[in-house]
Amino acid sequence: MKDIRSVAPAATDVNTGVEAPAKVAEKLSDILTATYDLLIRTHEVHWNIEGPMFYGVHMLTEAQYGELFAATDELAERIRALGQLAPTSTGALVGGAKTGTKASSGAAAMVKALQEGHEALARLCHECFELAEDSRDPVTSDLVTARSAAHEKAAWMLRSMAAG
Repeated sequence: MKDIRSVAPAATDVNTGVEAPAKVAEKLSDILTATYDLLIRTHEVHWNIEGPMFYGVHMLTEAQYGELFAATDELAERIRALGQLAPTSTGALVGGAKTGTKASSGAAAMVKALQEGHEALARLCHECFELAEDSRDPVTSDLVTARSAAHEKAAWMLRSMAAG
């Protein structure tokens, strides 16, 4: 029996009017890998948070990791719609993250690390928006605008939770 990874399709040419679809897909892949990294970090916090902030952080991170997981599918499907292959290996998905999110100890530090991860992802989305606009790709522009809004809201909620 063949391993599913050995029968993956090849990248294809797409003629939808998007200029430089491979470059746009590459930036989306950066966002996808950073999203997976933040998804895992959010689960780590969800499972390991302790102290007076436990319940609020536990509930917020549950909502956030669900939203992040749904986002990974949207991002991967857009990469495929651009004719490129979505990253599939664990190493590519998690090891390729460029957000700098890392494990922390203590509730406040954990919340701060997640906040910074969302802020970094919002910045990546802004970069991708510029590239998508330059590439005449309104679909990707819309997608990363929505992703940026989600990350900015998540960062605000985490920042507000840790204030005081």
